[in-house]
Amino acid sequence: MKITNKRAFFDYQITEKFEAGINLYGYEVKSLKLGHADLTGSYVKISGSEAYLINAKIFPYAAANISEYDQRRTRKLLLHKAELISLKNKIEGSNNMALVPISFYTKHNLIKVEIGLGKGKRKFEKKENIKKKDIERQIEQELQS
Repeated sequence: MKITNKRAFFDYQITEKFEAGINLYGYEVKSLKLGHADLTGSYVKISGSEAYLINAKIFPYAAANISEYDQRRTRKLLLHKAELISLKNKIEGSNNMALVPISFYTKHNLIKVEIGLGKGKRKFEKKENIKKKDIERQIEQELQS
């Protein structure tokens, strides 16, 4: 099971990646293992000495009898204190840096979140990447034929 945030690499230039645990309910774990989640538009916020995953959408588990479930609730991320301090310093020290969730995945029956420290891309940078990919695709097609 791996759920990725495809917009993360399009909107941000990821420089470093980190692995974090996440605090979930049991039915959220079952839903994630089935692949029912969406990371588009979500971000990580560090407040005080804790990190939180905000706006990540985990769809309700079909077999669970849940009333008033908030799909986009704020979830606590489990990081070491040294990692939190270094991330906080990197974000505060430079302009336009953000923590972006890249993917959910399982590791030894635990749910993990891959977080990327990235700098936001500008519109012209995104267009340049699209042009490069188009040119590479055309070259590959010409070489194959």
